[in-house]
Amino acid sequence: MPHRYFTRELAGGQASLTGGDAHHLANVMRARIGEQVVLCGPDGLEYTGTVTSIVPGRVEFSVSEGAPSKAEPDLAVTLFVGYPKQGKLEEIIRHSVELGVQEIVPFFSRYCVAAPKKEDAKNERYNRIAFEAAKQAGRAKIPHVAMPLENFGAVCRALAAYDKTLFFYEGGGEPLRKLLTPGCARRLALITGSEGGFAAEEASAASAAGAIPVGLGPRILRCETAPLAALTAAMLLTGNLE
Repeated sequence: MPHRYFTRELAGGQASLTGGDAHHLANVMRARIGEQVVLCGPDGLEYTGTVTSIVPGRVEFSVSEGAPSKAEPDLAVTLFVGYPKQGKLEEIIRHSVELGVQEIVPFFSRYCVAAPKKEDAKNERYNRIAFEAAKQAGRAKIPHVAMPLENFGAVCRALAAYDKTLFFYEGGGEPLRKLLTPGCARRLALITGSEGGFAAEEASAASAAGAIPVGLGPRILRCETAPLAALTAAMLLTGNLE
């Protein structure tokens, strides 16, 4: 399988890699002129890149016409995740990128155990994790991890941008099979809570903002399990795990 790289330097049938990726391809993988790799451009398309030049710190390519990636779902899912403690967010990011998420938005809520601390540095690391997971999973797009929202009210204010929002609540709600079908939405938001779950007023605020309360079955799921279960169900029911 050809090696996969992301680049923003792609236009007019030409592309290039610089920095760490150029070093990896030229010095670690020992690429040669004429060798082919998969290049993923800023447009989310995949290109076949043929190496035309290798110089220190830079590899240049001629590229084929771009094509949509089979690894990208036709549903753009944003995962709003109650901020968990003890590094669990890294696990959620890594696996949700593998499952096809487009964006991850952590948030703090009334019953969060975790508290904000050095979020700028953490966010940089979280986006590196998303980048590496996207490469490993064969994605053509790099999902984005947003800076955490300071409270649940900020989550509710963000929901107007989505065609449909599902609020995963321990109190249950509508069946997922009724709400999720192929083509049911282009932009879908999923909201799951932290270790402490949601306060009653937060559940009311979510409904007032247009979110639909749903459940994940009769078992209690951990805060790092629930978002992955929700995302898997969404991808399956919309035909994006076929």
